[in-house]
Amino acid sequence: MHPFHPYPEDLPQEFAVFPLTGALLLPRGKLPLNIFEPRYLAMTLDSLATGRMFGMVQPDLNAPVLEHGPGLYRVGCLGRLSSFSETDDGKLLVTLTGLIRFTIDSEIDMHHGYRRVRGDFSRYIDDLDLSAAPVALDRENMLAALRGYFGRRGVDANWEAIRRMPDDALVVTLAMACPFEPVEKQALLEAPTPAERAATLLALLQMGAAGPDLPPGHSIS
Repeated sequence: MHPFHPYPEDLPQEFAVFPLTGALLLPRGKLPLNIFEPRYLAMTLDSLATGRMFGMVQPDLNAPVLEHGPGLYRVGCLGRLSSFSETDDGKLLVTLTGLIRFTIDSEIDMHHGYRRVRGDFSRYIDDLDLSAAPVALDRENMLAALRGYFGRRGVDANWEAIRRMPDDALVVTLAMACPFEPVEKQALLEAPTPAERAATLLALLQMGAAGPDLPPGHSIS
C-alpha cells in the first residue's frame, strides 16, 4: 500500500467537489489543475487542512439548474492533492491523484462559495485495490486506433513514452488526455471495470479515427 493511499475507512462522507466540464479524473490518474478563482482557492486550502481530498465531477448540461449551480452528473472521482505549489500572481498549481469514484447521494450546503456533496463509494470500492490484476489490453489494436485518431486531429504524441507505459497506465492516461466530448468522458468514468473502460476507449478512438480531420494544436506526452 502506498503510504498516502487511503483505506475505505479513511474516505470522507462529505467533501468538496470541483465541477469542470471536460475534465476527467480516473482512479490512479494524475490531473494537473491551475486554481485561480477565489472559491476554488478556498476549496484547495480547506482540503489541504482536512485530509487533502476533493472530488472532480462534470456538470450535466441536460440536467435542471440547481440552487448552487448547474446540475451535476451523479458519478465523479475523489482525488488526493499529491503536489502543490504557489505562484507569484496568487494562483495554486496542484496535481490531483485519482483515488475512487463516487455516486452523489445529495448536495449539501456550500462552504466559502464552493459546492459540497454527500457521497457514496460502495459501488466503486475496488478502485482502492492497488493489487488488482492488470488489464489484458490488445495493445496492437489500441495503438493502431490511436495513430488514426491522432492523425485525424493533428495531435503531436510522444510515441516512445506511450510505448513504455504499462497497459493500465496507458488506458488511464489516454482516457484523461484525449479531447473526447464531455459525454464520452463520462462514459469512460462510469465504465464498471478497467477492462470495460479499455473497450470503451478503443471504440471512441476508432470512431474518432473515422471522423473528419480537425485543426492541429493538441499534444500528448
